[in-house]
Order: sequence, then structure tokens, then C-alpha cells
Amino acid sequence: MSAIRLDPQQLAAAIPAWARDYGFAGAGVAHLELAEDMAHLRRWLAEGFHGGMQWMERDLPLRDHPARLRPGTLSVISARMDYYGDVAAADVLADGNMAYISRYALGRDYHRLMRARLLKLAQRIEQVVGPHGHRVLTDSAPALEKAYARNAGLGWIGKNTLLLRRDAGSWFFLGEIYTDLLLPPAASSPPANLCGSCSACIDICPTRAIVAPYRLDARRCISYLTIEHHGSIPVELRPLIGNRIFGCDDCQLICPWNRYAKRSAEADFAPRHGLDAPQLVELFAWDEAEWLRRSEGMALRRAGYARWLRNLAIALGNAPHSPAVIDALRRRRDDAEEQVREHVAWALAQQQARAAAPADPRAAAG
Repeated sequence: MSAIRLDPQQLAAAIPAWARDYGFAGAGVAHLELAEDMAHLRRWLAEGFHGGMQWMERDLPLRDHPARLRPGTLSVISARMDYYGDVAAADVLADGNMAYISRYALGRDYHRLMRARLLKLAQRIEQVVGPHGHRVLTDSAPALEKAYARNAGLGWIGKNTLLLRRDAGSWFFLGEIYTDLLLPPAASSPPANLCGSCSACIDICPTRAIVAPYRLDARRCISYLTIEHHGSIPVELRPLIGNRIFGCDDCQLICPWNRYAKRSAEADFAPRHGLDAPQLVELFAWDEAEWLRRSEGMALRRAGYARWLRNLAIALGNAPHSPAVIDALRRRRDDAEEQVREHVAWALAQQQARAAAPADPRAAAG
């Protein structure tokens, strides 16, 4: 089939509608001005807020301009896909016997789905303009994704450092198409920042990781600690993690703009294996083969089995005292992984201290 030629303005205008055909909630062409974002990133790195994510510093030059990451790139198309589901997050967080997994990680790994859909969108463009050099990304290369999405008119970067949108909140994934097509950007200026004087995300953060508006110390962030961080989790932060075993959503759950979040119709993002409201003791009993089977095709694989157990041990240490919790922890005291043994020992000490504490007279009176 011969390509139908559109001028760049017509093509850029058509892309959002084509994106919706593939399940995206929005898309647009970003302008490529990143000077302020790069300056912010350099300050963030200089303060050591990236923790053990050394690749962020190493790959810094690749983020400065898309052509450094993919030679020949002239335009970046940014797209977003909703993943919000009707799951009882607050109920799980309130029950210390249950495990909380960040809502984005409950279904199929978004990297695979987003990449496949972005490739389809790129192919749709090729049907119209002919072959063009391109590369699709979704949290898979050194790119300032939120900055590009903002520059494409998809939202503003909020105080919690996530992209926010007035009519959709923040429960969505981002992805990009780097292309050698020269396209006009969707917006000459970014959407207005509507965070205003609100500080809900800063106030709710369990570990005070949002140290100031738009400044996140990853070394204190539960998402970083439970997913990216290797080895031992700082002792002083363990009680603050509560029952969060993979990621954290508190700053999204509290954000007023998320009242407008759209429920995703994407079946692949639906919770698997009952992991939207699982019991800590049951998850801690999984051997590695069971964990591999249950986490197949999911973002949970990113943590690895040893860190999965480490995170569960912390949550069990924070759980209400019970014989079931004690028994589960004792079964892992001699685990082959040193980091698991260390966190189990801490959890048992927490449980023993809780058992020895005098009963609260107010509870008896009630």
C-alpha cells in the first residue's frame, strides 16, 4: 500500500486520535527544550538523592537531547496510558496482616504492553508518511519522560515529582517514540501547574522522602527502598514502611486531582493471583519456584526473590503480633540469603517487643 502523505502539522494533529485506537489516553509531540529540567536533575544528583542508582549519573549526557540517545532524532512523541483500577488500596494499607503492592505492579508488566502499543502507533504513522527511523521507549532508557510528557501538553510535574493532569490525576504510564520526522510540538508552553498551596503529598509520605516541593530523596522513598535498593534497608526506616512490600502509592492516593482518575479498561492491568489484597504470611511461605510462577510477566520480578522476602520480613515485623506471624518468621531464620536472615531477625525482635509491651488500658476500656 502506498503511503498517504500528510504535512507535518496534519500528522501531529492526527497522532492523538491514532494513539487512542491503541489504548492510550493521550499523546502529543513534545518540544525539546530541557535546560531547566537538566539543571534540576544535576542538582538532584549532586545532593546524592539518587542513592544507589548510579546509572542515572553515568547516563546523564544521554538525557540532554534525544539525538544523543538515538542519533537522527528530530521529534519525540509522548503518550500516556491509564492503569488505575477499582481496588481497595486504603483497606489493605490499614490492615497490618495484609501486604500492599503498588497498584501499577498488580497486572502484566507495563513495559511489554506499552512497548507493543507504541510500536503499533509508529507503524500507523509509517502507513501514512512512509518509513521513518524511530525507537520506542517506556521507562527503558535514559530519557526525561515526565519532562517530555509535560512539553507535549499531557500534564504538569507535581510536588510529588509525578506527572499530574487535571482530568486524570496521575495513575498512568508514560512512553515515547523517538523519530527522525520533524513535527511541530503540541504546545508552545506547558500546562499550568495546579498544585497551588496543597502539600498533601508531602505531609502523607510515610518516610518524609519528599523533602520539599518537587524534591524527592530516593534514599528515603519506599518505592526505591523496596524495588531498586540492594542489601539492607536502614533500620530507622523499617517501621515507617508498614506493610508496603513493593512500591508505595501514598502520594497518589492522597492527591486531590486523582479524584478525576479514569478507571483503566485494559484487561492486562487487572490484578493477578489475588495480589491486590494478599496475606503477608501466605506470601512469605512461597518458595522461589512458586514466586517465579506467580510473578511471571509482572513487574514484581524486578525486585528479585531475596528482596521480595526481605520486604515481607519488614512488613511482618510491623504486623500485629500473632502466633502465625512468629511461626512464619521462624521458618525463615536460617534462609540462605544473609539479607533475609538479617531482616527476619529484626522482625522477630520487633514482634517480641510488641508481645512484651503492656496492654493499652484504653483498648480494654473500649
